[in-house]
Amino acid sequence: MAFGIKREELNMWKKRVASGEIAFITHYWHEPRWDGITTVTKVGCSDIAKLEAWCRSQGLDPAYIHRRQPFPHYDLIGRKQLEILRREGYEDQIARFKLEE
Repeated sequence: MAFGIKREELNMWKKRVASGEIAFITHYWHEPRWDGITTVTKVGCSDIAKLEAWCRSQGLDPAYIHRRQPFPHYDLIGRKQLEILRREGYEDQIARFKLEE
């Protein structure tokens, strides 16, 4: 379940994903399997080949893409989340969700 984002933000992410862009959205998240993890960044793109290539370029295994239509996405958590958000220029999401180590 997603927390801490506005409907407009989610709708903009969905629009960008549907148009074939690589789109990022970060939100608060609770998943008992991941102790201490409180956020997730969803990196989505409706063009699966493009999303797979993006994953490989980041050193991520495309096998973990959630291939749910109409919004396929890869979930980033933990250190990799911070590393990639920083590299991709999403300092606003890092600050907003207090992701600094």
